[in-house]
Order: sequence, then structure tokens, then C-alpha cells
Amino acid sequence: MNLPEAVAYTVGAANRPLAGSRRRDPMRPLVTIYREAYAGLSRDVWLLALVTLVNRAGTMVLPFLTLYLTQHLGFTASRAGIVVALFGVGSMAGSWLGGRLSDAIDPNRVQALSLVGMAAGFVVLTRLDEFLPIAVAVVVLATIGEAFRPALFVAVARSARPANRARSFALIRLAINVGMAIAPAAGGLLAVRNYHLLFWVDAATCVAAAVLVFSVIGPCPAPIATSTAGSPRGARGPWTDLPFIAFLVLVFTLAGAFFQLFSTFPLHLRELYGWRESSIGGLLAVHAGLVALVEMPLVRSVEHRDPLRVAALGALLVCTGLAVVPLGPPGWVAVLSMLLWTFGEMLALPMSNAVVAERADGAATGRYMGAYTLSFSAALVVAPALGTAVWEHLSPATLWVAIGVLGPLLAAGFAAVSRRFARGA
Repeated sequence: MNLPEAVAYTVGAANRPLAGSRRRDPMRPLVTIYREAYAGLSRDVWLLALVTLVNRAGTMVLPFLTLYLTQHLGFTASRAGIVVALFGVGSMAGSWLGGRLSDAIDPNRVQALSLVGMAAGFVVLTRLDEFLPIAVAVVVLATIGEAFRPALFVAVARSARPANRARSFALIRLAINVGMAIAPAAGGLLAVRNYHLLFWVDAATCVAAAVLVFSVIGPCPAPIATSTAGSPRGARGPWTDLPFIAFLVLVFTLAGAFFQLFSTFPLHLRELYGWRESSIGGLLAVHAGLVALVEMPLVRSVEHRDPLRVAALGALLVCTGLAVVPLGPPGWVAVLSMLLWTFGEMLALPMSNAVVAERADGAATGRYMGAYTLSFSAALVVAPALGTAVWEHLSPATLWVAIGVLGPLLAAGFAAVSRRFARGA
């Protein structure tokens, strides 16, 4: 061996690990987890997530609608509340309409038409200043706008591979959360300058999302009829599928508990914990960050399990998280509450979406998704009014303890529906 060869051998030996030892990159397991969490999702699912992100990042009108009506147009608080409630009624109608249309025509076309219709509706609203025209316009706008959501879910269900449907829906939720983190902050800055800017920017992002659907995604894959244990042969639609109706009741109840996060939960933190709005906003921002960082790997770890059993655990965690609220006011109780219901949300909601996609016969997926989103729209109408009434007229503890009692009942209900689905009922 000559000198250059000897040097090369010596250097190589020095760089080679000793027997039984390996150099490990401490970040490699984490990188692998995230790579696997996002691997295998179809191109169309990624594009649908992009459409959702663009649309949600411009969702500025609804968070500031009450302030627009009261401060800019001079409506009373009660009249503004009626308009917001009518938005919820329109959302319920839109859930039904979007589901029906998505079975009749291409769901991607339904999304695009809904987005264009919303853009036109926002522009029209800038020209109205009387109660009755605004009330009518808001109902129409909500109906057109909410048709987007069941159509989106149908498109995801058709575009996703069956093995990773739950993660595909989780990706859509991630896009929604990121977009909704952007929209209120940007909307607040625009509202300070001119409230009408909210409507124009929201309209512009709707048009941009519609252009993406038309020009980049193209037609949705055709539905595939199924007759699995989870999808009974001959089922005509969601409203004749009794086990599925039981599932919808559970989803409505869970959503009613979860939507307290947008009404009584901030009220409790402010009135009984003494938190300022900035602290409440910070806690909700941490929640959004956790969803963005954790949900995809978490769903990846449970996607091969019974989705209804996973949803049962998620429902239990959501209700338990809210049940600990009256144990405060130490700040760590609020943080513990947030952690519990955040992990519950991440388990329950994507898996519930996957349940609906699997339960529906291919030709009825739109109607099933419409019924599913309708349960959320109905809960959004009922939950804030009911929750605040209990909180104010009975006691805060009564509300939170009642939600805590719901947790085991919901978990048992989801488990019972899982058994019915497994028997092919």
C-alpha cells in the first residue's frame, strides 16, 4: 500500500463508525413522521386544499358582520343579531342544496359556481343599507356560499384514496385553519380604513379560488357505487338511513358543545378568569398552531383504526376539556382545557368526514355530505343561543358540567353506531 492509499484508508477508517455504534440525526425521526403524514395524498386533494386556503384566507365579512351592521350602518344590536341568525338559516339551506347539486352535476363545478355567487353577493351587499334588503341578501348569500362545503367534501371523497381519506380531510381542515388565522387579522386592518374593503377583498379571493377550480383542477372523478358493510345496498339517501341519522344526531350534539368555544368559552374567560381579549386570542392562536402542527401526523397514526371509535375518543376529550373550565381561574386550567378539546377536535372531525365518505353510496355522496354539513350549520344556529342562556340564567358551572356529562354519552353513542355500521345496518 503506497502512501496516498494509506492516508485514504486511515481517513476513511477514522470517519467510519465503530462497530455497534451509529451516528443518528436527532431530527430524522421527526422529519420522517411529517413526511409520512403528508405522503400519498392525491394531486387533486392538494389542489382542493389550495382552493380552500385561498377562499378562507379572504373570509373577512362574517367575523366583522355584526360590527359592520352596528357601527357602519347604525343597526341596533338586536337587528344585527337577526341578520347573523339569518346567515345561519341560509347556511342550513345551502348545506342541503350543495349536497343535492353535487350528486346531480360535477361537485367541482358546484364549488366554482358557489364561489362566483358569493363574490357577486359581497359586491351587492356594499350597495345595501336597509334592514330588509340586507336580511334577504344575507340569506341568499349564505345559501349560495354554504353550498361550497358539501361540494368540497364530495370532491375530496372522490379524489382521495380510500386508505387515506381521513388524512385528506385533515389536510382540508389544515387549509381552513391557516386561512382563518390570516383572515381576521387582515380584516381588522382593513376595517379600520374602510369596511367596504372587507367585502371587496372577500369577493376577490372567492373569484381567485373559482379560477383555480376552473383552470387547474378540472372535472371531479366520477362516483363509484359501493355496497360495503358500511354502505348498505339499496340505501336511497341519508334521510332513509336510520343508523346514519343517529350518527348525525351525535355530530350535531358534539358540534353544539364544540361551538361553545366561540360564545360562552371566551365569555367565561373574560368574566370569571379576568382575562383580556388579547389573552383569549393568544390561547385560540395556540390552538390553531397545534392543529396546524399536530393534526396530520396524529390522524396518520390512527387512520387504520375504526374511525367511529376514534371519533368517540375525540368526543370524550372535547367534552372533558370543556368540563374542566369551572375549575379555574388559574391560567393552567384554561391551557389544560384547550389541550384536551384541541386533541379531541383533531381526532373527531377528520374521522367523522371519512365515516360519511365511506357510508355513502357513490351516487349519493353529495346528499350524505349535505346532511353532514347541515348538522353543523344547525348546531351553529342553536348552540350559541342555548349555551349563553344556560350560562347566564342557570349558572356557568351548570353549562360546563352538562357538557362533561355529554362526553361519555357521546362516546357510547359513536361506539354503538360503529357496531351498527359493522353489521351492515
